[in-house]
Amino acid sequence: MTPLLVVLWSLSYPSSAVTPASPTTASVCSLQGNFEPDFQADGDFIIGGIFAMHYRVEPPDKKFTDKPAAPQCWGFDPRSFRWAQTMRLAVEEINQSQNLLPNFTLGYKIHDSCTTPVTAQAAVLAVLNGPQKSGSIVCSAKSHVLAVVGESGSRQSIVLSRTLEPFRIPMISYFSTCSCLSNKNEFPTFFRVVPNDDYQVKAIARLLQKFGWMWVGVVLENHDYGKFALQGLIKEIKNTGICLAYHEMIPKVYNRERVQEILNIMKQSTAKVVVVFAAEGELYPFLKDYMDQNITGIQWIASEAWVTASLFTGSEFYPFLGGTIGFAIRQGPIPGLRDYLTDINPLRYPSNPLVHELWDALYGCTLYPSSNRTQTSSQLPPCSGLEPLKEQHSAYLNTSSPRGAYNVYKAVYAIAHSLHNLISCKPGRGPFHNSSCADARNIQPWQLQHYLQEVSFSISGEKVNFDANGDVVPSYDVINWQRGAAGNIEFVNVGRFDGAKEAGLDLVIQEEALMWTGHQREASCTQCVLVSVCSESCAPGSRKAVRRGEPLCCFDCVPCDSGKISNKTDSIDCTSCPEDFWSNAARTECIPKAIEYLSHDAMGLTLTVIAVLGACLTVAVLGVFLYHRNTPIVKVNNSELSFFILLSLTLCFLCALVFIGEPTSWSCMLRHTAFSIAFSLCISCILGKTLVVLAAFTATRPGNNIMKWLGPKQQRFIISACTFIQVIICAVWLITAPPFPNKNTQYQRSRIILECSVGSEKAFWCVLGYIGFLAALCFILAFLARKLPGNFNEAKYITFSMLIFCAVWLAFIPAYVSSPGKFTVAVEIFAILASSFGLLLCLFAPKCYIILLNPEKNTKLNLMGRVVTR
Repeated sequence: MTPLLVVLWSLSYPSSAVTPASPTTASVCSLQGNFEPDFQADGDFIIGGIFAMHYRVEPPDKKFTDKPAAPQCWGFDPRSFRWAQTMRLAVEEINQSQNLLPNFTLGYKIHDSCTTPVTAQAAVLAVLNGPQKSGSIVCSAKSHVLAVVGESGSRQSIVLSRTLEPFRIPMISYFSTCSCLSNKNEFPTFFRVVPNDDYQVKAIARLLQKFGWMWVGVVLENHDYGKFALQGLIKEIKNTGICLAYHEMIPKVYNRERVQEILNIMKQSTAKVVVVFAAEGELYPFLKDYMDQNITGIQWIASEAWVTASLFTGSEFYPFLGGTIGFAIRQGPIPGLRDYLTDINPLRYPSNPLVHELWDALYGCTLYPSSNRTQTSSQLPPCSGLEPLKEQHSAYLNTSSPRGAYNVYKAVYAIAHSLHNLISCKPGRGPFHNSSCADARNIQPWQLQHYLQEVSFSISGEKVNFDANGDVVPSYDVINWQRGAAGNIEFVNVGRFDGAKEAGLDLVIQEEALMWTGHQREASCTQCVLVSVCSESCAPGSRKAVRRGEPLCCFDCVPCDSGKISNKTDSIDCTSCPEDFWSNAARTECIPKAIEYLSHDAMGLTLTVIAVLGACLTVAVLGVFLYHRNTPIVKVNNSELSFFILLSLTLCFLCALVFIGEPTSWSCMLRHTAFSIAFSLCISCILGKTLVVLAAFTATRPGNNIMKWLGPKQQRFIISACTFIQVIICAVWLITAPPFPNKNTQYQRSRIILECSVGSEKAFWCVLGYIGFLAALCFILAFLARKLPGNFNEAKYITFSMLIFCAVWLAFIPAYVSSPGKFTVAVEIFAILASSFGLLLCLFAPKCYIILLNPEKNTKLNLMGRVVTR
């Protein structure tokens, strides 16, 4: 066996395949310190056990003048002591089994790590070492220990695994959850029967999401366990909407000022949910200060390291920690554990100080004689060692739902099954070089590690195996701290998290069984769950706007812009409505846009009535002219052209009706072409009449024979030619780029304006330009003939009518361009009607007045200015 001195030397030569040269000057190797095991038993195969059976270590004085004394361990932990006894029970069960490791026995060496990495390293070195002295010249023989069960704390397991790795000795942890230990490059010989924290933080993130806790604080221990758990939680809650209000570390060495700073942060923060990653040993003084300050209203989320810690089951903790929710490692039955634990007493182990400390912790008494009492036990009353173990000793005797003990149980059986598979190897079918098997009488630790990686067995209905990282299938119980009948805290299982299932199905909680902080049950109140948010939720119709320099959970609610909606709470962004839809007033849904066109509403009906009235009035005038067609006033003004003008004006009034109603392909093409041709015909007739008037008065001069060129046929030709030009323009327009119905969503985004797009802008303005050209020409000619002699010179009225016509259409252009929606069409109709009424009234109102109201003037002599006076 290897003395401690040689083990330390070997650490500098990690390769187990190289044996250093034996020193020639020394023939005896001796231990440099004494670290006797707390429990040990011989066997064919020896396994080590490291348990944190004390909370803390008091380091010795370092005077550097004398050899330092051994460190003193303080704060006995009955729970870890129970775990150590569980390992002994499992070994004894295996040794009595006829099916597992027949003809072989297991032995063990169990040491106390005192919850510190330094003491844990000394403990594992003691496990590896042999007797006090070795007479062998070569002091580097291998240890008889094939595997180690340990440790509970991740920081201790990191040290132990790195210490064991050079010797390739596998280690199975029963309670170390740090995700860092899954790195096989750094910890190739590490295994564990407890899920790593990657799954625990995933479970915690699911829990926070389930109850809507978006604003949480984190308190953690200042070790790898806490640091890696925090990193994992931050990674897990990314993109979930959950934010950390703060994350504070409990100091390694208790510091009251630092603890007060953390508590002040908790009191001032709006986060009412606090997640804690820490072991109960470090958390205990922190929670004592928390209770001393009488802080309440905090919903604690406990990690598996302390969620079932019996240290906090006292009635004094309930008012402050009641309602705590956390995730505990899976429990399982251990047959005979309770009887085994009750069978341990100081009389059976008179020289074992741990058993004596157990009695001190459970009964508050000492077994030492008064002359040998330590300073700590000198204040305690004596006891006999025959006191019975009772139910209230739950810190040690809690076997109703073993969790840590069950993991120790599984770890020992994993080693036993691996050894059984190793010794059951058939020659020529082994996993090693040339299909060889391991020598059962000389097993190397690395050979056992190979079988551990492949082992698969069932225990208490659970299948146990390790993945490539040495981890097991993750599974947690959801634990809720509820008040027991005696006022103490009871750990009630209210759900399960199964990491093997997909998201959404992995977490199941019986919410009706939950007891919340403040001693409230879900069934007894409408809102038991604490609200922990930095900002209140944004209602539908608004979106979240993150505050500059603050976490994502701190935001303002901004109403959605017009045309955008959000139909769920806490929308990150507003969604734009489709093109034909618009947001309602609440900005919660898209509704069809209001469709706007000049329909038969009040405006449309008014314009329709005016257009029909204008057409009827024009027809009435036409009827008057037909009835009095033989009178001088009708004849002298070229009755045929007057009839054409009246007919074209009727068409002008009626074409306004085409502009009213929902635009269609036919109506769009018809409205512009009908309007342009009708007005071209009307202006052409007026132009012909103006030419006739001008020619008639010019023909009275001697030698002027112009009237022969403006006879009825020539007049019809002029009218037809001028109108035909407009027809040609319209035909080209309709063939190349005709007007078409269009949905205009740009002018007013909240509504759809149905309009007729002109198709070709050039053609549209050519049509209007041509009408304007005819009107301007007519105006000029009539203006030239306005002062010609005659009692009824029609050129004056034509001039005035063309002046009104041109003024209307010149005013139309800016109004048409600037008018919105249906008012654009209304402006165009108004221009048509106004110009039509202007022509009708200017050209025919004076004649109708004479015909109907002053017929005595309807004579040839009066029209020629030759009235005979008496």
